[in-house]
Amino acid sequence: MARLTTDPTTTDRRPTDLVARVRRHNRSFGSTHVLREVDLDIRPGEFVALLGRSGCGKSTLLRSLTGLDPVPAGEVEVHGRTGVAFQEPRLLPWKSVRENVALALLNTEQRDRRHGLADETLAEVGLTEKHDAWPLQLSGGQAQRVSLARALVSNPELLLLDEPFSALDALTRIEMHQLVIELWRRHSMAILLVTHDVDEALALADRLLVLDQGRMSHAWEITIPRSDRAPSRPEIAGPRAEILTALGVKPTPPNPNRAAHSGRGAA
Repeated sequence: MARLTTDPTTTDRRPTDLVARVRRHNRSFGSTHVLREVDLDIRPGEFVALLGRSGCGKSTLLRSLTGLDPVPAGEVEVHGRTGVAFQEPRLLPWKSVRENVALALLNTEQRDRRHGLADETLAEVGLTEKHDAWPLQLSGGQAQRVSLARALVSNPELLLLDEPFSALDALTRIEMHQLVIELWRRHSMAILLVTHDVDEALALADRLLVLDQGRMSHAWEITIPRSDRAPSRPEIAGPRAEILTALGVKPTPPNPNRAAHSGRGAA
């Protein structure tokens, strides 16, 4: 089932029981307040989708979780390794696919094994034959798979995805969705997906959050098996309309050609 929860961004768990814990987090750029008193908990192995209109602070929150931006002490805690993939693959064109993935391990204890681990991870994303290719020789979907492999090669406890599928064609997006679900199950990591696509969020995530004007405003927990999440199903159509309304969008009928993802149970 899917249900709306009034304050689902936090739990009563201890910080050490969480992969990520955000408390009263604020970010401003000059006089512009981007994040306001944001609270968020992410549990081990949980798949969370973060939705919101452009400029609402989604990517800023993700950067705080990655450590790319400085944050005040105590506001953001991440327990374990993180990996991140962005909307643009951000591959270095003068390095091979293998070298691009191995870069994530260059300053770690696994640096001496980085090329072997890069090859293993490229095999996981279906790019064994491309490890010696140059980024400019890749299709858009292949480049995004390399970006995903680079995020995964360190075996993170938390994988952060910042709209990594938005520039892909429809069929490639479906393939990438299925790949992410397979990798999530295999590695038992937590995932935070930033997306504008409500149907994508409903298909992939266990919990959906809406960020509005820098604040967490709404959230839904989805317990329906992924194989049963066709947008036309009443159990999904209701929350879908609620989410679109929360985003300030007039609900529209779902695309009847958009199928649910296959999967076992609620996983």
